Amino acid sequence: MPEILLRYQSEIWQSIAETFIMVGVSILAAILVGLPLGTWLYLSRKGQLLENQIVFSVLNLVVNIVRSFPFLLLVVFLIPFTRLIIGTAIGTAAATVPLSIIAIAHYARLVEQSLIDVPRGVVEAALSMGASVKDIIFKFLYVEARSGLVLGLTTSIISFISYSTIMGVVGGGGIGDFAIRYGYQQFQTELMLYMILIMLVFVQLIQFTGTTVARIIDKR
Repeated sequence: MPEILLRYQSEIWQSIAETFIMVGVSILAAILVGLPLGTWLYLSRKGQLLENQIVFSVLNLVVNIVRSFPFLLLVVFLIPFTRLIIGTAIGTAAATVPLSIIAIAHYARLVEQSLIDVPRGVVEAALSMGASVKDIIFKFLYVEARSGLVLGLTTSIISFISYSTIMGVVGGGGIGDFAIRYGYQQFQTELMLYMILIMLVFVQLIQFTGTTVARIIDKR
């Protein structure tokens, strides 16, 4: 192992752990809230099972606003809200708030798109068999869209990693923050390059895993 990595190994491991925490909470928020939100967006669209133009317009507007916000400005804008629910606007825990919000909006849109790609005949076949809305969602839509949902989550996770590098502005830590503070600001270019390499390895592993899982579960 290069000497410079040995010198900073405790800080590096801490920054990796902070990145895992931020991204992990974001993934959890995306699945628990983004998935249902994206499903609701799909179902409330014109011509779908729970068509409701008002609900769709409101949800669509909220998702569009969050996704179009420059992330750094979103972090700053949410500082009062973060302080309200976490008790502080600084630290890794505080960084998970804006990350979770962008994660929910990001994945919700990808879920909606994956469900739109499900052939209309699948839903019609389910209705002809007397399936309830719940059954249609879990036994037909999610099953048919499972590959797209996994690929969407994979894309989202990579985006979350990218967003996490910005969280140094609120003291969130993470690999990106470490690379800036110890690499760029202290003119240790070699250390910064190693951090970039670590990020690239993480992204490639996630992409490979997500693509492989999506291919395995895709039975179409």
